[in-house]
Amino acid sequence: MSNAVAQRQESAAVIQANEATTVLQVIQKAASDPSCDIEKLERLMAMHERMQAKQAEQQYADAMAAMQQELPAIGERGNAAGRYTYALWEDINEKLKPILAKHGFSISFRMPRCEKGIEVEGVLTHRAGHSERTTIVLPADTSGNKNAVQAVASSVSYGKRYTAGALLNFTTHGEDDDAFTAAAAENDYERLVKQYQASVDAIKLGIIEGDLSKAAEEWFTLDREVQAGLWKAPTKGGCFTTKERELMKTSEFRKAYYGETEA
Repeated sequence: MSNAVAQRQESAAVIQANEATTVLQVIQKAASDPSCDIEKLERLMAMHERMQAKQAEQQYADAMAAMQQELPAIGERGNAAGRYTYALWEDINEKLKPILAKHGFSISFRMPRCEKGIEVEGVLTHRAGHSERTTIVLPADTSGNKNAVQAVASSVSYGKRYTAGALLNFTTHGEDDDAFTAAAAENDYERLVKQYQASVDAIKLGIIEGDLSKAAEEWFTLDREVQAGLWKAPTKGGCFTTKERELMKTSEFRKAYYGETEA
């Protein structure tokens, strides 16, 4: 997220907060006046509640937009008897929990009583107070000779995966047959980023400050192999965000280093 966008969002939040504070002050003043019309006071209270809800919804949307860039792709380690693979809930929870906390979100699940099957309701709540929710109703998963308790637990786990995916829009991907190969590739990337951390930081800082010459110089002076190695999608743990990658692919970014005519 650019500084300009962040500043606009912050300014909008400040304006909304100030408006809500002003209405609250009017309510407090009216409440202390014995001659105040009760209906007028109730209308003011309703207005204040609507403004608070709108402010919370906007903060939710802003935080969600920022968080989406950081959500990783989750490996599918679960196997449905060879028919398909899926991401395990424990893997999803482990990957997402710190990112949710960073952006002020928490996710919870409820199981309302349902005659049609096992109902799982996912609730995504932001610290400002706004929540979004979605629900799925499932039959008990009796595949694989599960007992009654296991059948319910399996369906609940599926419900968590489904509702969390609907609320957060994260992606999953198949795992390599050799888990060690996947882990090794991830470690190699982490080592590469660490080795060129100074360049990565300088590129990011240049983009944030609007100094494309500085950012482009750091990028284009890297070896092509290093560039290719660092050029990993953010959904797969890459060091550059989607916005940064989009800017780095523009002709404007290239001209900032090579000029109008490349050497």
